[in-house]
Amino acid sequence: MASPAKVIATQQLIANGQSPWLDYIRRDLLESGGFKKMVGDGWVTGVTSNPTIFEKAIAGSNDYDAAMAALAKQEPMSAYDSFVSIASDDIRDAADGLRPIYEATSRVDGYVSFELPPGLEHDTAGSVKEAKRLFALLDRPNVMIKVPGTAEGCDALRELTAAGVNPNMTLLFSISMYESCVEAYFSGLEQRLAAGLPLDHLASVASFFVSRVDTAVDAQLPEGSPLRGKVAIANARVAYKHFMERHSGPRWEKLKAAGARAQRPLWASTGTKNKAYSDVLYVESLVAEHTVNTMPEATIQALLDHGNVKPSVVDAIPGAERDLAAAKDAGIDLDAVTAKLLSDGLASFQKDFTTLLDRVESGVAQKRGESRRA
Repeated sequence: MASPAKVIATQQLIANGQSPWLDYIRRDLLESGGFKKMVGDGWVTGVTSNPTIFEKAIAGSNDYDAAMAALAKQEPMSAYDSFVSIASDDIRDAADGLRPIYEATSRVDGYVSFELPPGLEHDTAGSVKEAKRLFALLDRPNVMIKVPGTAEGCDALRELTAAGVNPNMTLLFSISMYESCVEAYFSGLEQRLAAGLPLDHLASVASFFVSRVDTAVDAQLPEGSPLRGKVAIANARVAYKHFMERHSGPRWEKLKAAGARAQRPLWASTGTKNKAYSDVLYVESLVAEHTVNTMPEATIQALLDHGNVKPSVVDAIPGAERDLAAAKDAGIDLDAVTAKLLSDGLASFQKDFTTLLDRVESGVAQKRGESRRA
């Protein structure tokens, strides 16, 4: 009798109610069939993208030369519009590759995310307008639009939910902002329900960043502190407690009965930055139902090689609350830490986006010059 096939770690995540998403996108991965194979082999069930990922993809390959050459032959457009034109093809291809998962899970999973440009993080109206434009332009039901985790972003998330746009709230670090994000989603669903609009085609995730919290907190802790490498996980686990509490009770049950889907916590920034920690620390420690873990390809490979997957959140919540209390006693002001992480994240986003647009603009200009000389 043949031995049963080994169940790989990412499939074990799925069996435990967590979706493994790839935090990476690149044209050759899509065109070579590599991404299709990752999906078919049960490695990934979704994708996230950001300006840093696109900049590395464009700078690190010739994959986008043809797209830039095509743009060079068109009427000149802004660097941002050129980027959207280029990136849209990747997002659509990824969405099409994930469509079987989207359909097999009845629209719960199988999404690809695309981010709003910087400069809109404190502009609710501008965020809503551009998110609607991008969602219509991408023209795939399994696309999510990433909105930054600010107060204005929460207002935008509410309006986008009400309008039927799938929102991914990103750059969440604090539990209080996560609470605001959940409230915005619920309010948006209630607006749709009151307007007699369907809820069952909507999906949302709340992207809670993990490893960056440890990087910031560890720097404030003395060498040998037992809290090192624990605060980020504790923060995420307590956020999950809030997820469970909010997605229960009469208010949620009414929305659920009308077809609403839970706004799943998405664990982001789960590649390990501190080499003293396990390279799968932020995966193994955050396995829970109704969640997503979006991982760089190296982390997925590490998980497949030596990951140990088992539920690791619910039973650990009391210990997580104790760890956060201990961090406070040790002088860690987590509210200040997370506020700075959000500010730094937005600034880094702006910097990376500027680099990306410069890369696209110079690439298109170069192809235009080559075309004139030909």
